[in-house]
Amino acid sequence: MSIFREYDIRGIFEKELNKEIVFNIGVNIANEIKSKGENSIAIGYDARSHSPILFEWLCKGIAFNSDIAIYDMGMIPTPVAYFALYNFESLHSSIMITGSHNPKEYNGFKITLKKEPFYGKNIRKLGENILKNKILFKETKPNISNINALEKYIDFLTSHFANLKNFREKIAIDCGNGVAGLAIKNVLDNLNISYLPLYFEPDGTFPNHHPDPSEEKNLMHLKNAMKENGINIGIAFDGDADRLALISKNYSFKGDELAILFAKEMAKNGIKPLIIGEVKCSSIMYDEINKIGKALMYKTGHSNLKVKLKETNAHLAAEMSGHIFFNDRYFGYDDAIYSAFRALELFLNSSVNEVEDFIKSLPKMYSTPEEKIESSEEEKFEIIRNLALKLKNPPRDFPKIINIISIDGLRVIFENGWGLIRASNTTPVLVTRFEASSKELAETYKQKMLSLIK
Repeated sequence: MSIFREYDIRGIFEKELNKEIVFNIGVNIANEIKSKGENSIAIGYDARSHSPILFEWLCKGIAFNSDIAIYDMGMIPTPVAYFALYNFESLHSSIMITGSHNPKEYNGFKITLKKEPFYGKNIRKLGENILKNKILFKETKPNISNINALEKYIDFLTSHFANLKNFREKIAIDCGNGVAGLAIKNVLDNLNISYLPLYFEPDGTFPNHHPDPSEEKNLMHLKNAMKENGINIGIAFDGDADRLALISKNYSFKGDELAILFAKEMAKNGIKPLIIGEVKCSSIMYDEINKIGKALMYKTGHSNLKVKLKETNAHLAAEMSGHIFFNDRYFGYDDAIYSAFRALELFLNSSVNEVEDFIKSLPKMYSTPEEKIESSEEEKFEIIRNLALKLKNPPRDFPKIINIISIDGLRVIFENGWGLIRASNTTPVLVTRFEASSKELAETYKQKMLSLIK
């Protein structure tokens, strides 16, 4: 059951995602599609060497007990799998075969049915059905035809960002040997934007560095290339191109800082922005956005935020990790390639220095990086439950608690900052982050909260 996670299905190829399990996933997804009155699904995959094999096994499972039409999108970035559902009239469901930013031996499935993320209890129920009613692998004849969603996506971005044609700055872009290069190269060329390409060639072994732009060490190639070539703007993507990092010559922009910048641009255009952040976002983000619009705090996770975005009809949602969801001028899902061009628009009427200076001028809070504490799938949620009980009657020397937000783990609000401890929904760890008006106070909040979970 460990492969059936909160937001998607993910595991190690052949060890957990073996022929029989993937076949059964296909059988059960076909049943889900039929139960929703649908008769087709589009499937794409990332650059991992085993992605085409999983595609074959999955399609055979879908065809086991159905005549569902399968549209093969080939190797694509994950956002293209979402894009297809809004730009092909007969399509409403898709599966992206991807291990995202996980090591090369991993793979998985991001599922969207009737334009809604298939996640949480639905994924767990699918796993339980497989355990109860496992079917032996059988050779079938899937009804597969090709569909060129990637070309349509490139045309859309080229037209949508015509205002960036002949962009004045040269930019450096690191695709990390993931699939972002399949789309962004053509759009950049079409718009005559000068760029330095790093690792545009898809290679599922990720020979140059791990494709996770949320970790500083994975940005060193990009930063060095920018320095050597005198480039002021850099963009990095994760393995399947639904997360990005934006860096300038002197600064690395965090996900919540990007949310502030995008909200500010919307306000300039006469929009009173409604922005959704997650529990790890800085209090500065919520304060700044509330000055020009409204900010909501919600659970971490791309599926959670997509659903909340649609429910509230917010303009944007953002995660610290670099998932950015535009509902303003776009379709409301996390697309790092689209977000990269929206980021470039920030520099159309402002210099790189001006954008940097604006972020540096915000009220200063000191925050710890996101840190992970190893746990187990069984224990991590139990620890959070026990912590909630302890916080009801904390030790005498514990900092004064103003409020506790429990929408996703426990975000404890203190007089001069906050601390977060939550159970990860994707790995057997606890995730922590602390923020305060001084470095020493952030460390105090951290030590006091960690002492309660030891």
